[in-house]
Amino acid sequence: MKKIDWYILRKFIGTFVFCLMVLLVISVVIDITEKVDDFMKHNLSFTQIVMEYYIGFIPHIAALLFPLFIFISCILFTSKMAYRTEIVAILAAGVSFRRFLRPYWVGAIGFAFILWLANQYVVPAANRIRTTFENKYVHRPDDNLGQVSDKTYRIDTNTYVTLGYYNVASNYGSGFVLQRIKGEEVFFKMKAQSIRYDTATKKWALTGVSSRKIVGLKETLDERPDSLLKLPFEPSELATDDKNIQEALTTPELRRYIEREEIRGSEGLSVFKVEYYRRTSAAFSVIILTLIGGIMASKKVRGGSGLHLALGIVISASYILFLQFSTVFATKASLDPLLAVWIPNFVFGGLAFYLYQKAPK
Repeated sequence: MKKIDWYILRKFIGTFVFCLMVLLVISVVIDITEKVDDFMKHNLSFTQIVMEYYIGFIPHIAALLFPLFIFISCILFTSKMAYRTEIVAILAAGVSFRRFLRPYWVGAIGFAFILWLANQYVVPAANRIRTTFENKYVHRPDDNLGQVSDKTYRIDTNTYVTLGYYNVASNYGSGFVLQRIKGEEVFFKMKAQSIRYDTATKKWALTGVSSRKIVGLKETLDERPDSLLKLPFEPSELATDDKNIQEALTTPELRRYIEREEIRGSEGLSVFKVEYYRRTSAAFSVIILTLIGGIMASKKVRGGSGLHLALGIVISASYILFLQFSTVFATKASLDPLLAVWIPNFVFGGLAFYLYQKAPK
């Protein structure tokens, strides 16, 4: 890294921080105008609003728009350098265009690593704070939240649990059935009239229990008034508001959740897989958009920064559109979630390569 590299890198970082601060302030102001009635209705103090909501909202919105912040800031400082003929002077001094892009690579990889690390742990923790506040003060409560009706869970490769009814608030359920199946045959079946969770033993307390064990043509019946049963889930996992729950899980938690729900045979896991893969693809998009911005804005044009910024906005909107389309196809159709989140990177990676080939060397 030479002096000219540090010069470009400082401009890159400084412009990004400035753009980030400005757009975060705008985002917070817009969000306050939307939620001010909720804040006033619950008589929330300034400290509560900041420490219980915006401390989680700001990392969320920053990570969401991070690649676009990078793209816009890259266009702004590069086009300003081009307008001042600084890039022409650098290339005229014998520096190749590939060598000129070195500080862009360094900055892009550094920012990509920061975003990747934040997406794994920091942003999910912030989303947990944000969603908890919104569920408590902003969103209208759901009368059916915390209740399960006629739901079947697959808890391992051959064990299924069915709950006719369960209420998390009252810790009471009925219509409990546990079945163990090998191939197409049921070799064990347990029924209980009622069920509740024992927090002391971390087990489920059953009453009115009857179980049947089947071995070939032989069947054994066992009846008892009550029993304790260890099951690999807790009441909080039965009836939760699954809306955006994937955003509040760290990557290790999200991976374990997907693996567990796949064993249980749960449906609708595409949303969770999209979120899991998106956290890495978003980091790579930072590198791609940085290169597009640097290459595109390095050419001095008559329109100056305004023209570059307009093209940048069009490309940003196109990237978001590609991402939304592919995500919808993954969650609503049969498109593979891994492919869905990487399609925009493939498309715009190809655009970056094309622009590099056409850039004046």
